Amino acid sequence: MSLQMVSTVSNSALLQPGFSLLNFDGHVFFFGQKGWPKRSCPTGVFLLDIKQNELKMKPALFSKDSCYLPPLRYPALCTLRSDARSDEYQYIIHGGKTPNNDLSDKIYFMSLVSKTSKKMTFQCIEKDLCGDVPEARYGHTINVVHSRGKSMSVLFGGRSYTPLAQRTTEKWNSVVDCLPSVFLIDFEFGCCTSYILPELQDGLSFHVSIARDDTIYILGGHSLQNNTRSPNLYKLKIDLPLGSPSVTCTILPGGVSVSSAIVTQISDTEFVLVGGYHSDNQKRLVCNSIVLEDSKIEIVESASPEWTPDIKHCRMWFGCDMGKGSVLLGIPGASKQLIPDANYFYILKCKGAEEDKEEELITQICSQTSSEDPGDSTPFEDSEEFCFSAEANSFDIDDADTYNEDDEEDESETGYWITCCSSCNVDINTWVPFYSTELNKPAMILCSSGAGHWVHAQCMDLSETMLLRLSEANVKYFCNKHVDLHKGLQTPQKQPTLKKQPMKPLRRKKTMKLLTSTKKSFLRRLFE
Repeated sequence: MSLQMVSTVSNSALLQPGFSLLNFDGHVFFFGQKGWPKRSCPTGVFLLDIKQNELKMKPALFSKDSCYLPPLRYPALCTLRSDARSDEYQYIIHGGKTPNNDLSDKIYFMSLVSKTSKKMTFQCIEKDLCGDVPEARYGHTINVVHSRGKSMSVLFGGRSYTPLAQRTTEKWNSVVDCLPSVFLIDFEFGCCTSYILPELQDGLSFHVSIARDDTIYILGGHSLQNNTRSPNLYKLKIDLPLGSPSVTCTILPGGVSVSSAIVTQISDTEFVLVGGYHSDNQKRLVCNSIVLEDSKIEIVESASPEWTPDIKHCRMWFGCDMGKGSVLLGIPGASKQLIPDANYFYILKCKGAEEDKEEELITQICSQTSSEDPGDSTPFEDSEEFCFSAEANSFDIDDADTYNEDDEEDESETGYWITCCSSCNVDINTWVPFYSTELNKPAMILCSSGAGHWVHAQCMDLSETMLLRLSEANVKYFCNKHVDLHKGLQTPQKQPTLKKQPMKPLRRKKTMKLLTSTKKSFLRRLFE
């Protein structure tokens, strides 16, 4: 094994725990950015291009008939082939967290439809499911099995938010283990069927699963209910006859108590288990070799790389399989760095130099490749270009337009965790929902004073009834600071009214005398 440090050139805040890497024809693509995609790369998918000792993120394109794919962190991801030996494949993406920390229950198919020297174009299709549809979740796994000429997807584990009926103000955003059900998904018809197996008693998340033909091996994982990391090794065998499928589970010896580990394939039958955690505060620095042969699995401890002091002493780490026996690892940067959310990165090559050649990935791999959820990300945070130098071989692809942060507008002021006024007490670390409509972010309302600015409804002492009324009505709102100024501009100062003098009535004699005098004057002018 060899470990190569990657020195950061520019801000790498785009790459945070929970990201995924996709390998198409030897090219590695990044998915699951922090924050919503922007105009420079609306797809949120980037090519990791290594050339001239620099690794740059170049935007990837989607075809016109593609659906929208949100940036999802901690999704379940695997490859789907028409059969176990097929060269063509597409990726299945299910679940995960959006930048708003909402959980997704949708499933997407992503395939490469066009490849040129300048760009690569993908097609993304959302698949509708029916039957026992899995609930929205993250930290789970999905695999594809092949049996009797048929293929099905198997989904297991993960975490979800507490059901609405069980939520309290103090634990509104808390998560729980999903039920330990095994879901079989037939993509030809979109049907889902759930199975409850007696061997699977506890829900697991951030576990590792490896599929080969009609068998799936589940290793490790964390249970929130018991706060334990399972030492069991589960073997799921799926039989797909003409009738109803059959699912059986066997508990095997020789498991590893670990969570958030990464699996990479180095040969047709051999894999390497890297990283993960023994406990919440103890990283697992030992590596294991996993060999699958003749429906058997063997897990043995293997040689570990020379970990750097930074890796040994950091509290957490994260990463993902790059394919072909390579792993991208990241650790948090120093807290005194000028750039916030900056991380340090390493490329771990698990194969020797003589073995580092192109091989077909025959066996399906699906592993949760990130650390335990370190906390919610800041909603609507700007995306940034990810560019760093590395001592690595270049991919065979020409230069393309890179993602440029300068092309975007600054939207950082539209975040939910701003100081909206002098008495604002909303803090991301201590905030709990105040209104029934809030879930994982505070309710805000726009003040129409001047160019407009956002304020927290709770800081403005708005009742829930008033907040709902203002959100439904098409009226302008002014915060506590500007409401008096607005009233002064809209209400004119009271002006004293002028008294009108009534006209005095003329007497009859005086009126007749005036009329006679006027008549004589008129006749004199007429005969002159």
